[in-house]
Amino acid sequence: MARDLIDLLWREHPDAPTGGSRGPKAKITTTSAVDAAVTVADAVGLDAVTIRRLATDLGVSAMALYTHVGSRDDLLVLMVDRVHARQPRPPYESPSWRDRVRQVAESELEHYAAHWWLLDVDDQRTALGPGTIAKYDHELHAFDGTPLGDIDRDAALTFVADFVRGAARARRPDPHAADMGEAWARWNERLAHYLGDDHPLAQRVGAAAGAEMNAAYSPHHAWEFGLHRVLDGLEPLVSNGGVRPTGE
Repeated sequence: MARDLIDLLWREHPDAPTGGSRGPKAKITTTSAVDAAVTVADAVGLDAVTIRRLATDLGVSAMALYTHVGSRDDLLVLMVDRVHARQPRPPYESPSWRDRVRQVAESELEHYAAHWWLLDVDDQRTALGPGTIAKYDHELHAFDGTPLGDIDRDAALTFVADFVRGAARARRPDPHAADMGEAWARWNERLAHYLGDDHPLAQRVGAAAGAEMNAAYSPHHAWEFGLHRVLDGLEPLVSNGGVRPTGE
């Protein structure tokens, strides 16, 4: 029988239960099973991570694997915590909170790019693991020196994280997605014919955006534009000593 998820997450803690030691030595460990699952997810996506496939790759039975990872849902939580624990956390060197928060955002975007499958895991139990908690603690320190209280510091970090997650979703490679730039180039004149004089504002702005997409669209520019707006949105709260505007 597998240990509870909380014990599996904290399996390297000196006070964590071992789950017993009788019988022959196990061929695998929880850590080796999680690492193998991460390798599969990084290579071909989360859907490919099944207990049956992983057991075959590791040379054990599915029942034997369950004793190390609990369930597939638990395994996904263990995988998230594992990659969070490995994420680089360089020290903050800038005295500017904006620079530090930018560092957090850019690091998080790189983290998603290395493990796109993170976008497919929404299990809130990931917050209970040592890797995730260490990551959270490091990122909270980006707001050191600001007047934000604990609740607002958490909310500000969540605001940044939600923006990055959305940006990562937009950048995620999709081999099945149609090329919108190509579609616009082929069909924009026919679309204008169908629309006629309807929705002139949408047509004008859409045409400008379509031309940008087809000619000089830059994901870097889109990222910078969005991140600047996020930082600008936090600026009044930080500048006002953590006091929220009236009405919030």
